[in-house]
Order: sequence, then structure tokens, then C-alpha cells
Amino acid sequence: MEEITQKENIMGTQRMSRLVLFTGIPLMVSLFINSLYNFVDSMFVSQVSEKALTALSLAAPVQLLVSALGLGNAVGLNAVISKALGKKDTEEVRRAADAAIFIAFCAWIVIAVLCLLLVKPYFAWQSGGDEMIAEYGIRYLAVCMLFSFGQMGQWVFDRFVIASGRSGLFLFTLSAASITNLILDPIFIFGLFGVPRLETLGAAIATVIGQIVGMFAGIAINRKWNREIPFGFTPRPDRSSIVDILKVGFPSTLVQILTSFVGILMNSVLITFSSTAVAVYGICIRINGVSTVGIHGITNGLIPIVAYNYGAANRKRVSHAVRWSFLYGTLFYLPFLAVLEIAPTWVLRIFEASDYMLEIGIPALRILAFAWVVAIPALTISAGLQGLSMGMSSMILTMARQAALPLLFAGILSRLGNVNLLWLGFILAEFIGIPLAVWFWKKGYGQIQGGMLE
Repeated sequence: MEEITQKENIMGTQRMSRLVLFTGIPLMVSLFINSLYNFVDSMFVSQVSEKALTALSLAAPVQLLVSALGLGNAVGLNAVISKALGKKDTEEVRRAADAAIFIAFCAWIVIAVLCLLLVKPYFAWQSGGDEMIAEYGIRYLAVCMLFSFGQMGQWVFDRFVIASGRSGLFLFTLSAASITNLILDPIFIFGLFGVPRLETLGAAIATVIGQIVGMFAGIAINRKWNREIPFGFTPRPDRSSIVDILKVGFPSTLVQILTSFVGILMNSVLITFSSTAVAVYGICIRINGVSTVGIHGITNGLIPIVAYNYGAANRKRVSHAVRWSFLYGTLFYLPFLAVLEIAPTWVLRIFEASDYMLEIGIPALRILAFAWVVAIPALTISAGLQGLSMGMSSMILTMARQAALPLLFAGILSRLGNVNLLWLGFILAEFIGIPLAVWFWKKGYGQIQGGMLE
């Protein structure tokens, strides 16, 4: 009970301008470290060949699909546990924690089955008939999916410390995972210290080992320093806790699944231009993961803040949290925007870009970099809606921005025969998303009475 009271002092009373940074900055750093998984994999694999890099680009949407299952669980447990802590209900916290672990285990089983059924047919479809690209991709993706239990577990134990207001501990688990990956990547990819050269297979092995290390680090840290969230594995978790977690988290899962399909369909369009265009799109996704860590870290930290103050019936702090998150998210992205607009050639050279890749990649990177800044208002509001347990509204907003509208514009613009025009569809989608986000927020916030939704 003493620890819960301490948490209230942080989440319920600390000045919001500090609290948003206190919660968000550790997440920013951790997301930056986490984004290095795929970024570093692509950077090293680009030194193998452009076809190997294209294979990782084709694998990226499926990896997004895999992480969608972990993300939905993480978002749901984050809001549910934070709300239970706000109500000071220790038993509800325990039930939610056990349910989250059970969901993570089930997610891994689903991913492994999907791997065995779909990975080979997927690359046969997406590789454009290039057997080398397909072979590189199958080796990489099969290992990432079959051993994804580390990733699923890491999502859970990381979010335990975030939900309790101890985001700083998150850095230790993710640092352990990412440092392991960084060390092992060149060893397994290029065959150093007597290890055979495994190329894309080596990148996958390094990734899953890092994730497993991160999971065990998360278990140890929560056991020792986050005892206000008791947890264990049970084959019979509390059904109401599972429902509560899925109710909040499923929209995020569905949105990311749809976003994954957008990536798959975009690759299908881009491969008709060239495999290089697919590689460029994959590089841009990797760069997005690094450059937008500010806004995503802040908005991930926003969810438990809003959820806690929603549970504590503090309407004013909910509003202030969203405003400060938008401001900080924008400020943290601006330096990346400047680099991407001014020096796109330098950024692309990190991935051994050929002259033809630069010809496609420079306009793509500049256009998409601008689209990412336009996305910040909708990203902030979407996180706020999740904190208010308005997952359906958040889902509809994100589906429109990241799935329906980009695909619509890609289908129209691809008929013009210029690959550079496809990227403009992302900007148009984000501009349309802003008024839609504002409308959802006004509708939801207007129903808050004394801090509680009707």
C-alpha cells in the first residue's frame, strides 16, 4: 500500500510538464534502443547485398504483424493495471498481471503456427519470382517468428514497470536486449570468431537471442524492484481481466495488423516498379522507427498518465497531459526532420545505397519525413483515447490514417506510373487524419463527468 501511495504522488500530483517527461523520456530512450533491432539488422544486411536488404524489407510487414499481438497486450495491460493502481486495488493488479502473461503465451503459439503455415507462400508471392530474395527472407523471418516468445514476454514485463510509474527500469531490460543484439549481429551475419557466415539467418538469430535476454532481464527487475505488481503464470487466468485487457488492447492490435497488410500491399505495388523501390520503402520504415522515438515515447507514456488520472477522476490533468505530450513530441521530432530534409543522401548511404536507390530514396525520404510530422496531432490524441479506455475510437482513427487512406491514395497514384508520387499519399492521409482526431477527442472528452466517462 505504501508503494501505491508513492505512485499516486508521481502520477496524480506531480506537475504535468515534468510528469510527461519523467514518464516519456525513459520510453523514448528504450524505443530508440528497440528500434535499433531492425535498423542495425538492415544496416549490416545491406552490406551483404541489395537483395538481402529487400528480403528484410519484405519481412518487415510480417514482423509488424507479429509485434501487433504483443503491442495489443501491452497497451491493454498498461491501461488496466494503471487504472487499478489509481483505485488502489492490489488484487485487481495481480489478476491483470497474470492475465497478461497468459495472453503473451497464447500469442506466441499463434505466431509459431502462422510461421509454419505462411512464411514460404508469403515470400513466393512477394519476392516477384526472385528465388534469392525469397531464400534470404524465409531464413530471416522463420527464426524471428518461431522464437518470438522472447519478444512477447519482453512486451509484458517492460509494461509492468511502465504502468507502475517506474519507466526508468524499462531501460535496463531493453538495453540488455539491444546490446546483446548489437554485439551478436556482425558475428552471426558475417561469420566472425569462428562462427559460420549466416547472413540474414544470422541477423534473425541475433535478434531473438537479444529478445530472450530482455525477457529474462524484465522478469528479474520486476521481481526485485517492482513488487507492487505481483505476477505469476496460471493456465486459468481471471476471465474478466483478460476481457478488460483485450478490450483496450485489441483495437491497437487490429490497427497494427491492418498497418501490416498496408505494408504488404504497398510492397506488392512497389515491386512492380523495381525491387529497389521495395528496399527504399523498407529503409524508410527503419528510419521512421528511429526518428519518431520522441513522439512515440511521449505518447506511450501518456497512456498510463491518462488512465491513472481517469481512474482517480481528475479531468483537468487528463487535458494537461495531452497538451504537454503534443508539445514535447513535436519538439523531439524537429531535429530528425531537419536532418532528413537537409541530408537524405547521407542517411541513405548508411545502407550502402546505390545511385539508383538514391534516385528513388531521396524524394521518398523527404516526403515521408514531412508526413511524419503531420501525424503528431493524431498520434497524441490516439494515445489519449486509449488512456480513456476509448480503444474503438483510437482504432478507427489509426485505421483511417495508416491503412484505408494510404492504400486508397497508393492505388490512385500508382496508375500515374511515377513511384515518387506514391509517397504523397501518406501526407494526404495524415492531413485528413487531423480533423478526424480532433473530432474524436472533443466527443470523448466532452463525455467526461468529474473525470469518469459515462
